Amino acid sequence: MRVRKPAVSGLFYPTSKDDLLQVIENCFMHSYGPQKKPPVDSDKNIIGMICPHAGYTYSGPVAAHSYYASSSLDVDLIVMIGPNHYGIGSGIATMKEGSWETPLGLISIDTNSVENVVRISGIVDYDNNAHSVDHCLEVQLPMLQYIYEKFKILPIIMWMQDKETATDVGKAIAEIIKNRNALLIASSDFTHYEPNEEAHKKDNELIKAILEIDVNKYYTVLKRLQISACGYGAIASVMIAAKILGAKKGELLKYATSGDITGKKDSVVGYGSIIFT
Repeated sequence: MRVRKPAVSGLFYPTSKDDLLQVIENCFMHSYGPQKKPPVDSDKNIIGMICPHAGYTYSGPVAAHSYYASSSLDVDLIVMIGPNHYGIGSGIATMKEGSWETPLGLISIDTNSVENVVRISGIVDYDNNAHSVDHCLEVQLPMLQYIYEKFKILPIIMWMQDKETATDVGKAIAEIIKNRNALLIASSDFTHYEPNEEAHKKDNELIKAILEIDVNKYYTVLKRLQISACGYGAIASVMIAAKILGAKKGELLKYATSGDITGKKDSVVGYGSIIFT
C-alpha cells in the first residue's frame, strides 16, 4: 500500500505523538482559539469549512475554531482541497489509493470517491507527486484525527485556481458526496506579507463575499484588492459545492493574523476559520 509520508512534521507541528496532542490541545485552549476542548454540544449542519494551514504556532488557534464547531458531526469522508504551493505536477491533482501518515497514525484515501471525482470532472488527474511536499492538506490531518475516530479522505490540490476550474471541481465534488456523511475543507491562508492593518482590511472585504457564498463577487474582490490568498480556488470550489449541497450562508468563527498572535505586525499572514451551513 502506498503511504504518503509527512513532509512538514517537525516543522509545522511536532513529530512526537504526545507533543503533537499537547500542541493541538493548546490550540483549542489558546486565547485566540475557542478556549474549549471538543466535542461541541451542537447539532448544527456544517457542510463545509475554511481552515488555515500555517504552522500550528501561528494558525493553529484560528483553525481550532472550525474543528471545534464540526467536532460532533457524523463524518466518514472528508474532501480536502488546497493550493499547490510548489507547482509540482498536474494543475488539479488527487491521489487514487493508499494512505497519508501523521504522528497520530494512517488515514486511508477513499478510492471509490476519488475515481468518481476524476470521472465526473474530467480535469482532475491522478498525480501522487503533486502532493509529495505540499503542507496545505497535511497540516489539517492531525486536527481531524484529534476530533474524529475514523474517516477517509479525498485529497485535491490546485495549481489552476480560476473561477471556471473551481466551478468544475466544486460541481464534481457536490455530485459525489450528495448522499454521503461528508465534510468539505478548503485549506487556505488569506493575505500574505502585508502590514497587519492592511491584511485585516483586505481580508474583511473578501470574507464578506465568502459569507454570502457569492463566487462572482468573491473573484471580483480578490482581483480588485489583489488579495494574496494562496488557496483562493480551493475556497471557491468549496463555496460552490457547499451551495449546491444546500448551504445558505457562511459564518465567520474567527479571524486573526500571525501578527495578532505573535505581536510582529509589520509583515503578517491572515487566517480565517469559516463554516458553511
